[in-house]
Amino acid sequence: MDEEFTPLDCLLPSGTQRICLILLNQPIDPGFLSTLWSKALLRACADGAANHLYDITAGHRDSFLPDYISGDFDSISAKVKSFYSEKRCRLIETADQDLTDFTKCLAIMVEEIQRRQLQVDTIVTLGGLAGRLDQTMASVETLYHALSITQLPLVVIQGSSLALLLRPERIYRLGVSTGLEGPWCSLIPVGGPCRTHTTGLKWNLEDQVLQFGILVSTSNTYEPVAPGDARKPVTVTTDRPLLWSMGIRQDSDARE
Repeated sequence: MDEEFTPLDCLLPSGTQRICLILLNQPIDPGFLSTLWSKALLRACADGAANHLYDITAGHRDSFLPDYISGDFDSISAKVKSFYSEKRCRLIETADQDLTDFTKCLAIMVEEIQRRQLQVDTIVTLGGLAGRLDQTMASVETLYHALSITQLPLVVIQGSSLALLLRPERIYRLGVSTGLEGPWCSLIPVGGPCRTHTTGLKWNLEDQVLQFGILVSTSNTYEPVAPGDARKPVTVTTDRPLLWSMGIRQDSDARE
């Protein structure tokens, strides 16, 4: 099965992806928030993410009201919870401690997409890749849960990084010429050995096994092109779920 996907289309004001948005309990980039919020068909906060949303939107909070806030509510402050309750945002308490607030929020979003019969291309998560390492790994674990929750791509974005879990037995054609791509990309076999083939990278994999302790494709980059030319898509095939991550262009990248 072929799958064409441009991971950073969601951050383009002119991008065409129809998205839904989940905010996680980590600092929110205001520029990313503005772009993603304006596009999103459905918007949600996972527990303490509501605190960050409340703080960053001071002065214009009524323009940034989530469709729902879910979690066990051990992180959201009483003041913030009261504010969004008064604004008639749905508060959905989820008590299952075997799953993270991110995973539970995602499951609710998928149910809402189906209930509302929304036409969605991508679920975008803002946050989840900074701070504590164990919380970053929990975000990656949710990407694995997502494979059985939804067929929609789930991307996680924070700072200068994007993460996407590639499904096995597909030929991915990843568009990497939006102008937002940073200089690096990687393929990481988090869940176990992955037999992988790629094109479009500077250091391609030719039906090689990626596995911790043997080979991991970190600090890779894209196939060089002539100035002014668009990059070719990156193609990836894998026999097991494989974590694709890529840089998001920062001001310093423009000077390289």
